[in-house]
Amino acid sequence: MSAAERTDSFEEKMRLLQEAWQRKDFDLARALTHSLRSTVVQAAEEEASPGVPLMGVEPFGRVESLPPAWREWAAGWKYWKGFTLSERAGEDRGPEPVEILVAVSSTQADSLAREIRVAQVAGGVLREIPCQVHGEVRRGSVRYARVVMLPSLRAREQRTCLLFYGNPEAELPAYPTDLETRGEGVGLDVENEFFKAVLSRQTGQLERLVFKREHGLELFSGGEGHGEPPGIDWAHDYVDAGNFQKLRISLWDACPDFEVVRGPLCTIVRRWGFPYSPVHPIYAPSRLEIEVEYRFYAGVPWFHKLGSMRAVKEFEAAALRDDEWVFSGQSFTDPVWMGEDGRLQLGEVPGDRQQGLWGVGFVNRQTQDAFIGLFLEHRAEGLPELKHTGAPMLHYRWHGSVWSRYPLPVTRLPAGATLHQKNAYTVVPYSEPEGRVRIEHLRAQLTQPVVAARVEGDLPTVGAATGTGRLARPGEAGDSPIPKQKLWEALHGCKDAQLYTADIDVVELGLVYDLQVRGDVVKVVLAMPHRGRPLAGYFSHGSISVHPTASLPIREQLMRVPGVGKVIVEQVWSPAWSSNRLTDEGRRKLGLPLP
Repeated sequence: MSAAERTDSFEEKMRLLQEAWQRKDFDLARALTHSLRSTVVQAAEEEASPGVPLMGVEPFGRVESLPPAWREWAAGWKYWKGFTLSERAGEDRGPEPVEILVAVSSTQADSLAREIRVAQVAGGVLREIPCQVHGEVRRGSVRYARVVMLPSLRAREQRTCLLFYGNPEAELPAYPTDLETRGEGVGLDVENEFFKAVLSRQTGQLERLVFKREHGLELFSGGEGHGEPPGIDWAHDYVDAGNFQKLRISLWDACPDFEVVRGPLCTIVRRWGFPYSPVHPIYAPSRLEIEVEYRFYAGVPWFHKLGSMRAVKEFEAAALRDDEWVFSGQSFTDPVWMGEDGRLQLGEVPGDRQQGLWGVGFVNRQTQDAFIGLFLEHRAEGLPELKHTGAPMLHYRWHGSVWSRYPLPVTRLPAGATLHQKNAYTVVPYSEPEGRVRIEHLRAQLTQPVVAARVEGDLPTVGAATGTGRLARPGEAGDSPIPKQKLWEALHGCKDAQLYTADIDVVELGLVYDLQVRGDVVKVVLAMPHRGRPLAGYFSHGSISVHPTASLPIREQLMRVPGVGKVIVEQVWSPAWSSNRLTDEGRRKLGLPLP
C-alpha cells in the first residue's frame, strides 16, 4: 500500500472542510484545519525548493587525486569541491558570517551534517575552517545543505577553500565556541562573549538584551505594554483601514509557525504568520503575512534580523511599521543616526534628513554603552520606493527611548506587494572617535559582504605542503577502536514496532543523528519523529514487545558488539526530524516514492 493510501490528500481535506463549514460543524472544521497544516508541513519537507546552490553536484574531485600532503591530511574523506572567499570592499574584517548552499549526489554522502568539513589553503597547507551545516534536504538523487562559516579576511584578500564530504565514519563536528543557546522552541536564551539575548517564551520576540561589559547594562521594556508581554523589539505590525486597530505579531499567544537552528557558530530563530488583533479571533484577517528571523553568531558583537511583509490580497493599511525598538529607563545620553553617506552622527536628526536614515540608535557618552541598528537592506516589490524613516527619540513620554520606522509610501497595498529588510544590531561600545569609526566600518563591511564563488578550472595546488594535524578526529578515518560499520549494522536490529508491519528500524527511519566511539564507550545521538512521541527511552532501553524476537533496544543491541563496554544514548530535538532523513529502504517500507 502506498503512502497516499495511508493518508488523505490536501484536496480531500479541503473538501471535507468545506462540507463541515457549510453544515456549521465547527468542531470538525477546527480538527480539519489542524490536519491540513500537517499535510502542508509534510509537502514542504518533500517539495519545497532548496534554492540554487553555489556548488552543484558537478564538478567534484576525489581526495585520492589531491597532492600527497593534502590527501594524507584529509584521510577518511572521499570527495571535495573547491570555492573561493573574496574580500572586495577594501576592509579588514572578521570573523564574519558567510553562508553557502551546496549540493552533492546522494550516492556520495549519507549525512551532510556529519560529513561536511571546510578547509582553507594557507601557505600551501590545508587548515580547517569551523563550519555549521543546517537545512539538509534531499530532492531526488541530490542532497542539499547550507553551510555557515565565520572566516576572517584581510582587505582585498582571496582564499581558496575545499569542502570535503563522503565519510561514513564522520561524526557531528564540534568546535570551541562562545555561543551558548538554552531553552526550547522559540523561548531561547542566546549569548556570546558580548551579549545575552532573551527571547519571549510566548512569541519569540527579543525581550531583553544584556551587555556583557562593565556593569552589564540590561535593555528591557517594562510595564504592561498594550496588554501583551513587553519586549524591546516591537515590530512588525500594521494599522488597518480607518485606524480601527493595530495588528501585531507581539500579540501572538504562540508562534503560528517557526524554525530553529542551533549550533556552535550560529543560532537562527525564524517565525512567520499573520499578526493578531487585540480581540483575536473576532478579527483574524489573512492579509499581511509577516516573517521575522534572528541570527546570532559566535564571536561577534552584533546580530542580524531579517524580515518580510507580504500582502496576500489587496488591502488598506493606514500605517505599517517594520522596525521599532523601545527601552525603558534612561540608559542613554544621546541619540545617534546614519544617513546614506554612512557617517554616524551624534544628536537629533535634522528635519531634512529624517527620510533617508540607514542607521539609528542610542549611546551613553559616560559609560560608552550603545545599541545601534544598522539598516543593510530595505526594499520592496510591487510598491514605490520605501521611506527610510525611524528617527530615534531619546525621551519617549518619560518612559524611555524609542525608534519606529514607517516605510509605506502608499496606504493601499496591492496583492503580492512585499517589503524586505536585513538589519544588524550592534552593542559595540561608543567612544570618540574610535567607536564612531568602528561602527561606520562595520556597516560598510556588512553592506559589502565577503563573496563566495566556486572554483572555475583546476584547483591551485602548487606548493602543496604538509601541515600540522589532520582533518579527522579520532575514530573518523577508519581508526575507530570498535568498527563503526558493525555498530550501524547492529542498530538495524532496533525496530519501530509502532509501525506494525513495516519492519522498519531506527537507521532506515533516519532517527540516528550521530554515532561516536571513545574507547569502549559508544554514544548514540537519537531523535524522535515528533513531539507527540517525546520518550526516546522507547528505543534506547524500553520494551518493544510487539516484536520480542525480531527487535531489541539500542543499548542491548550495541552491547552485543564485541568491545562495547558502555552505551550512552542522547536525545535531541534539533534539527527536527523529517522524511528527508529516511533511507531509500525506509521510504520503500513506508510506501513513499523513491528518488
